[in-house]
Amino acid sequence: MENTAIDSTSAPTQDASQGNTWLILSFTSFTFVCYLSIGLPLAVLPPYVHLGLGYSAALAGLVISVQYIATFVSRPLAGRISDHHGAKVSVLWGMGACALSGALLLVVVMVHRGPPWLSLLILLASRLALGTGESLGSTGATLWGITATGHEHMAKVISYNGISTYGALALGAPLGVVMEQRWGLGAIGLLTMVICGASVLAASAKAPVPVVPGKHLPFRDVALRVTPHGMGLALGGVGYSVLATFVTLFYASRHWDGAALCLTSFGVAFILARLAFIQTINRFGGYPVGITCLTIESLGVLLMWQAQSPWAAFAAAGITGFGFALVFPALGVEAVKGVPEFNRGTALGVYTGFSDVSFFLVGPTAGTLISIFGYRSAFLFSLLCVVASLVIVVVLARLSIRAGE
Repeated sequence: MENTAIDSTSAPTQDASQGNTWLILSFTSFTFVCYLSIGLPLAVLPPYVHLGLGYSAALAGLVISVQYIATFVSRPLAGRISDHHGAKVSVLWGMGACALSGALLLVVVMVHRGPPWLSLLILLASRLALGTGESLGSTGATLWGITATGHEHMAKVISYNGISTYGALALGAPLGVVMEQRWGLGAIGLLTMVICGASVLAASAKAPVPVVPGKHLPFRDVALRVTPHGMGLALGGVGYSVLATFVTLFYASRHWDGAALCLTSFGVAFILARLAFIQTINRFGGYPVGITCLTIESLGVLLMWQAQSPWAAFAAAGITGFGFALVFPALGVEAVKGVPEFNRGTALGVYTGFSDVSFFLVGPTAGTLISIFGYRSAFLFSLLCVVASLVIVVVLARLSIRAGE
């Protein structure tokens, strides 16, 4: 009888937990669609611009980078829309913008026989729409999930949002290459339109969450409160950015095989750590978890810098991924706590924007160091950045303790 009583009381808790997980996934699925739309053309557009249209490799890279600029610039807009009009509106606009980017890819195919500059301009418009859609869709989806499930699940929502992001990019890039090889660029545009259009319908059918009333802080005040956490995120993310951008060339410079396995090691460790340890943020707090994770990430990047074999690099990438896994949700929870509830959309937009800055600036910065000092210098650079992030988080944790005394 005692065992029966235990089972009957634990079952509702387990069912509630599973119900919350499925509810959270119903919101983070919009983030998945956003980043699947980003991943599909990611490996296809540079050769299309460089070899198909005949432009330089630098201009081909600019076509990719324009999306990050659009995302960064529109993050504050996404936050304001979520705060003032509701997260549902932000998601609907975001999915619509992503669908528009797919439609413009179809237009590129239609005018391919025309002047190359026309195709290039339409591609740039497509990337601007996609970047804007990313910020609106992912920011809105995150805030929608947090508001619908309760702030006690904030860390879980942010964590699953990150899994959706990296999972969609990992799926989208190879899928896009296969589709382009078999059916051409138009197939990618068509698929983007279909999945984003379906997401608009799905979002329209979901109940909106009420806009929290209150006097909204000026954007400058929100940005100032979130900036220290955002700087920690941006510097902590350099370890991943350098690895993702330069590990293939690093392996090639040493005549090693298996660079893809190195990225797989990072990704698998990242996802496993998020799934296994996400509750530690609620249990111990964002700052202690952030400090622990950045310490582990520092060790991984240090080992990557000193790696003398592909297997050593493989292990180092796994440690880096394991450490980086909870940095975003741990610091994000603390960043959002520091602003009133009715400003949290703006805070999320600003905070996430720092990761866009990290991705955008790491390429040219680390690339310059590589051209001068070689590939290993990129990992030393990332190590210094991660350690700087650790210092910032330690200082924020101490200030938080003093404020609570």
